[in-house]
Amino acid sequence: AIVGMMAQALYNVVDRIFVGQAVGPMGIAGIAVSFPFMLILMAFGMLVGFGATALVSLRLGEKKQEEAERVLGNAIVLLVGIALVLTAIGLALLSPLLKLFGASEQVLPYARSYLQIIVFGSVCPAVGFGLNAVIRGEGNPRIAMLTMLIGAGLNTVLDPIFIFGFGWGMRGAAAATVTAQAVSALWVLSYFLGGRSLLKLHARNLRLRWSLCASIVIIGSPPFAMHLAFSVLNAVLNNQLRVYGGDLAISAWGIVFAVSAFIVMPIIGINQGAQPIIGYNYGARNFDRVKKALQTAILAATAISSAGFLLVMVFPAQVVWLFNRDNPALLQLGTPALRICLMMFPIVGFQIVSANYFQAIGKPKHAMLLSLSRQVLLLIPAVLILPRFFGLNGVWAAMPTADLGSSLLTGLWLALELRRLGNRHAEQTAEEPK
Repeated sequence: AIVGMMAQALYNVVDRIFVGQAVGPMGIAGIAVSFPFMLILMAFGMLVGFGATALVSLRLGEKKQEEAERVLGNAIVLLVGIALVLTAIGLALLSPLLKLFGASEQVLPYARSYLQIIVFGSVCPAVGFGLNAVIRGEGNPRIAMLTMLIGAGLNTVLDPIFIFGFGWGMRGAAAATVTAQAVSALWVLSYFLGGRSLLKLHARNLRLRWSLCASIVIIGSPPFAMHLAFSVLNAVLNNQLRVYGGDLAISAWGIVFAVSAFIVMPIIGINQGAQPIIGYNYGARNFDRVKKALQTAILAATAISSAGFLLVMVFPAQVVWLFNRDNPALLQLGTPALRICLMMFPIVGFQIVSANYFQAIGKPKHAMLLSLSRQVLLLIPAVLILPRFFGLNGVWAAMPTADLGSSLLTGLWLALELRRLGNRHAEQTAEEPK
C-alpha cells in the first residue's frame, strides 16, 4: 500500500518538477489551478470504485460470485458514463472553471493547455483508478500496486520526452499523464478480461441495475465527499493566494502541495495496511493487539512525517530548486512557504493514523469528521480569516493551524476511545475463568 501511494504521489511531483524546469513558475501555477478539477475526477472515481469494492468484498464473502461480477460490470458502465459527462462539462466550461479555481489572465493559457488534454482523457483515470480498487477488493493487492507503479513509472519516463524532447511544454506534461493513465486502464481491463482475475467481465453484466448503482453510490459517498471538499479547499486556497501573493504565490503553493503529498502518501499507505489488522482484532476482542497495531502505525507514520519535516526545515531552498532553478523570486517566496506550511508535520502522522483508527473499528462518522477537520473544517476558515491579519503569511499559516487544531481534537477523541477500550478489556479479563 505504501509503494502504491508513493507511486500516486509521483504523478504530482514529477509533472511539477519537469514543468517548473521547462516552462517556469507560471507552468507550476497552471497545474495548481487545474488540480481542483482533477480532484473532482478522482472523487467520482472513488465514489464508484470504493463503493463497488465494498460490495464486491461482501458478495465474495457470501460466496455470491455472480452478483460480485454484476457489481463489476455496473461499476465499469458508471465509471465510463460519469467520466464522459465530466469531459463534456469540462470542455464546455474550461475557462470559467479555471477562473473559478483561481487562474489569472496570465496563468489561464498555461492552465488551459494542460487541463484540456487531461479532460479529454478523463475516462482513463476513471477506469484505471476505479477498477484498481476492485482488484484490491477481490484480494489481489500486489496487482493493484503494480497498476500504480506502471502508471507512475511511465509518466516519469514520458514527461521529459514529451516536455523537452518534443518541446510540447504544458501539453507534453498532460499528454504524458494521460498516456500513463491510459496504459494503466488497459492493464486493469486486461486483468479482468484475462485469466488472472477471480471476477470476470461479462457483457451481460454491463446492463445497469439501478438498485445496484444506488448501493455503490451510497457506500462510496464518504471518500467522494472528502475529495469533493478538498477540491473546494484548493479552489479557495488558490483564490486567496492570488489576492494576497499573486500568481507566483500559487506557483509556490504548487510546490508545497507536491512535497506535502509526497510525505503524506506513505502514511496513507500505512493506514491501508493497519486498517484490516485493527478491524480484525477489534472484532475478535483482542484489544491488546488493537492497541499494539495502533501504536505501531502511529510510530511509523510519525517517523515519516518527522523525516519530511526535517528535510524541509534543513533544505527548503534545495527542495524549491528541484522545481525551478532559474527564478530567484520563486525561491525567495517558496522557501518560507515550505517551512511555515509544514511547521506542524511531526504531529500530522499521528492525526492521520488516529482518524483512520475510527474507520477501522466501524465508526466512519467519527473518522470522516476528524479527517475533514484537518483538510476542510478548520483549514478553510483559517485560509479565509488569517490573511486578513497577516497577509500572505496568514495563508501559509492556515495549514499548520489546521494541523494543530485537528491533532488536538483527534488526540482528545482517541484518549476517550482508548479509555473505553481499556475498560472493555478489563471487563473481559474479569469474566475469564480463573
